[in-house]
Amino acid sequence: MIKPSNRILPAAVLLLCSAKSVTGWTFNHSPTHQREPVTVTATRTAQTADAVLASMTVITREDIERQQARSVHDLLRGAPGINIVNNGGPGKSTFMQMRGTETDQILVLIDGIKVGNATSGTTPFENIPIEQIERIEIVRGPRSSLYGSEAIGGVIQIFTRRGDGKKGFRPTFSFGGGSYGSLNGSIGLSGNNKQGWFNLTASGRGTEGFNSCSGSANAGCFSSNPDPDRDGYRNVAGSFNAGYRFNNGLEIGANFMQSAGKSQFDASDPFPGFVSPNKSELQQQVFGGTAKYALVDFWQLSLITGRSKDYLDSFNGRMLTSRFNTVRDTISILNDFTVHKDHLLTIGMDYQNDQVDSTEAFTVTSRNNWGAFAQHQAGIASFDGQLSGRIDLNEQFGTRLTGGVGTGYKITEALRLTANFGTAFKAPTFNELYYPISGNPNLDPEKSHSLEFGLRGRMDWGNWSLNVYETRINDLIAFDANTFKVDNIHQARIRGLEAVLNTQIKSWAINGNLTFLDPENRSSDSNRGHVLPRRAEQSFRLNADRQFGKYMLGAMFLAEGERFDDLGNTRKLDSYVKFDLRAEYQLNKHWRIQGRVENLFDAHYETAAFFNQPGRNFFAMLRYQP
Repeated sequence: MIKPSNRILPAAVLLLCSAKSVTGWTFNHSPTHQREPVTVTATRTAQTADAVLASMTVITREDIERQQARSVHDLLRGAPGINIVNNGGPGKSTFMQMRGTETDQILVLIDGIKVGNATSGTTPFENIPIEQIERIEIVRGPRSSLYGSEAIGGVIQIFTRRGDGKKGFRPTFSFGGGSYGSLNGSIGLSGNNKQGWFNLTASGRGTEGFNSCSGSANAGCFSSNPDPDRDGYRNVAGSFNAGYRFNNGLEIGANFMQSAGKSQFDASDPFPGFVSPNKSELQQQVFGGTAKYALVDFWQLSLITGRSKDYLDSFNGRMLTSRFNTVRDTISILNDFTVHKDHLLTIGMDYQNDQVDSTEAFTVTSRNNWGAFAQHQAGIASFDGQLSGRIDLNEQFGTRLTGGVGTGYKITEALRLTANFGTAFKAPTFNELYYPISGNPNLDPEKSHSLEFGLRGRMDWGNWSLNVYETRINDLIAFDANTFKVDNIHQARIRGLEAVLNTQIKSWAINGNLTFLDPENRSSDSNRGHVLPRRAEQSFRLNADRQFGKYMLGAMFLAEGERFDDLGNTRKLDSYVKFDLRAEYQLNKHWRIQGRVENLFDAHYETAAFFNQPGRNFFAMLRYQP
């Protein structure tokens, strides 16, 4: 059963009561009057966010700057369905869990290009620069029937900044600093005319950090005598995005992003003679091209091609201890056929090739995957439907079939009922297959099926949604301590409930969400019935913002329930409450000053055992934008 936390439930009740109390009120800038963003991630076709049948969250550039977020995990912490695991602050390994699934069961795209490290199967969110991001689309629930491997928990797509807003040239600038010797800065230039656009942005970030790990001989940094020094981080990044629309309707685009970071951390000493790294150099690079053209009125052809690179070099002092460099090439061709004004048929093909260059001796260093899919979206009277199916031909694992079906029923103009079902899979990573000592070349892909029901409403006072879901994962890949190898030894059953509310109370814009999660280990060993590691079973986030002339005030309240750090549920991580304050002053039309106090009450908490998180700290920033 899903067990609501005694600490979080009262806050949820207060939130829902507040929503009821504003019914019939009138105010400016109601969430219902805002323009719905156009999204592409849920169906791989353009839709407004309110038309999407899947559970979805869209985070815009305006949201990023209003929340004064300084990293991707800072921005997404507490977002609906998202659980963050961070190993000691800025620049340290950061893992996203979506609806209780692992970080390598989430598909991540940057400007339509699939990214991530093929050896670990994870995306280095800690090294993605926040100042390069235009918006983020988060789709919760399986999407393998459209994207193939990894989309068990959902899809996160990050879009870099573009220049297709107001006409003319527009420079941007930001610079700030704060606690832990932190400095951030960015500079950009964008341009737009009737047919073309471009954006060029460069950013830098640095912090002296704090002691990332308090140490343990069998967890955390695996050291019984950790170094109490500060563990800093540096990052320099740049991006370019441009496009042009020809008179004949052809649209072409190109995008590029590179991020290079250096991170310090505590070396481990699990046994005598073991040489562990104490710093790493990370480099992430994504570049791609797109083309769209309507061959005839009812047929639009789209081409997306790109390459993503993920490099990780680890050192102890100046000595290289390991290198994991991967390159991923992708090509996607999509055909959208407008069969009728309420019927859209999409037929597509994907190609992916992964290559590995490592100091470790991998038996196999490359593999490719071909995928073909079809999707039909239809609207009939008060019903909307989506049906999709996909076949993947993997060089190592053969044929994989996945499917998905979704439906929505408009009960009234303001109330909509949705239901979704989908199957998904994830191919084992190169580390899981071939890493020395622990790798297992006989692994099978993970397989899942998910069912979800939702109800969403749009009223004069705001909008809300309520979703319940269950995901079952078979052949779950996990480390077996008995054999010291990874194996298909686990099953998992994950149940959850998500409630989201956006409203306005006396000129305060309120955004809140509440999650109850029941992530149960269903393996046949002694861990059966245990909670899957590092998942908070309850979480609640509330954001509030208000404009006072040239001033803006805001606050974020985050509460997360207890979790366990291990499969045996022997290391418990306590629940915690975190409170942030932020303020902004508009100097003139273009310049503004922002300030934020994070963790105001200096709460001590961990999302991974023995890895410290920031205490009370502050940051101030000066921004310019036309």
